[in-house]
Amino acid sequence: MLVGDLALPGELSLPGNAVGIVIFAHGSGSSRHSVRNQFVARVMQSYGMGTLLFDLLTDSEAVDRANVFDIDLLGQRVISALIWLDTRADLASTPVGLFGASTGATAALVAAARMPARVQAVVSRGGRPDLAGRHLVDVRAPTLLIVGTEDREVLSLNQAAMRVLQCPKKMEVVTGASDLFEEPGTLDVAAGLAGHWFESHFLEKGLHPGT
Repeated sequence: MLVGDLALPGELSLPGNAVGIVIFAHGSGSSRHSVRNQFVARVMQSYGMGTLLFDLLTDSEAVDRANVFDIDLLGQRVISALIWLDTRADLASTPVGLFGASTGATAALVAAARMPARVQAVVSRGGRPDLAGRHLVDVRAPTLLIVGTEDREVLSLNQAAMRVLQCPKKMEVVTGASDLFEEPGTLDVAAGLAGHWFESHFLEKGLHPGT
């Protein structure tokens, strides 16, 4: 995937007649090879959705830890992925959702705020919506926040973000899950919640193609 003069490695999977495409934004210190995001991507594919997993940073950029937490930079990379999709005539009108984990969720929310006409839905898993700052109030896409009961600090931050978000919104708290959703069955629950969220809003977009 080209971002200006940069080539960011990515994996685009497209089923026939995809109902929508989910772009994944991984968390700090991770990559498109994230086992958890790969798992969620397969679940989204089972719903008939396309998926795009890509690295938000080049190898040289990732060495600088400051870049890993540069929310404006990460958000711009997600925006670049959205723009890249639109360069393909076969995908330009396909509904798009953003799935982010940790700081990747922040980047997804920033991108959704800046491109409200292009993003149909957002899902944050164990994310940090509070880091989106001033952008949070500008998010218009229906947003689902998924947090684990054992990730207590992030749970509190997500509850505060729910009060700021002005879009259609919902928070799901997964019993027994910590920050990485490593506990048995918890990632399955999160993936199922995400799949239903995207599916419902992609279908809604299909019923109103001009929106």
